[in-house]
Amino acid sequence: MSSKKVIELFFDVVSPYTWLGFEVMCRYRNVWNIELKLRPAFLGGIMQGSGNKPPGLVPNKFLYMMKDLNRLGQYFDVPLKSPSDPFEAMFKKGSLSAMRFVAAVQEMKGGDEHVEQVSRELWRRIWSEDKDITQPASLSEAAMKAGLSASEIEELLNLSTSKQIKDKLKSTTQEALDHGAFGFPLIVCHVNGKAEMFFGSDRFELMAHCIGEKWVGPQPNRSAARL
Repeated sequence: MSSKKVIELFFDVVSPYTWLGFEVMCRYRNVWNIELKLRPAFLGGIMQGSGNKPPGLVPNKFLYMMKDLNRLGQYFDVPLKSPSDPFEAMFKKGSLSAMRFVAAVQEMKGGDEHVEQVSRELWRRIWSEDKDITQPASLSEAAMKAGLSASEIEELLNLSTSKQIKDKLKSTTQEALDHGAFGFPLIVCHVNGKAEMFFGSDRFELMAHCIGEKWVGPQPNRSAARL
């Protein structure tokens, strides 16, 4: 078997479309010959740094997005449910403290196993259960559901406010901008010494073609069972 292709997924848990891409890449990690690297970053910094504007600020786009997410949640088998006030959740509260916490998890625990679990619980809170992701108690609850201990969570909360983690998140966000990011999810495939960038959760078929793999839909295990 040829060496695994490295794929980086830059993400922020405030983005529902990124949750779809995140789950798909986690599913394909054991289907394709790839090494998936999770890269927690800050979407607010991406929007500011690229000069982009959130689609939710355009009324018709916002209405479409809410309907679209409901359909996509069913198709991708991700329990997406819009919060009661999506505008407040995405734009007023934001995700800076949450993403610093995820960056702290990656720094303290090493590897991506706990990053995946904590991120999924944060996504579930905001985009399935209509709960807060900004307060320390909210972050603690998500981390506990992800299997971390009370002492680990306390250490992570302290670490997440440190200059080290703030700088780490800024650095990863800048890396995404350097790749050409203007939103999330941003997926960067390293193929034959070249970085190929893909934006969004609807480019998997093209991405598979570029890395020499086969796309069999958003639920590869279910697709394989039908063959």
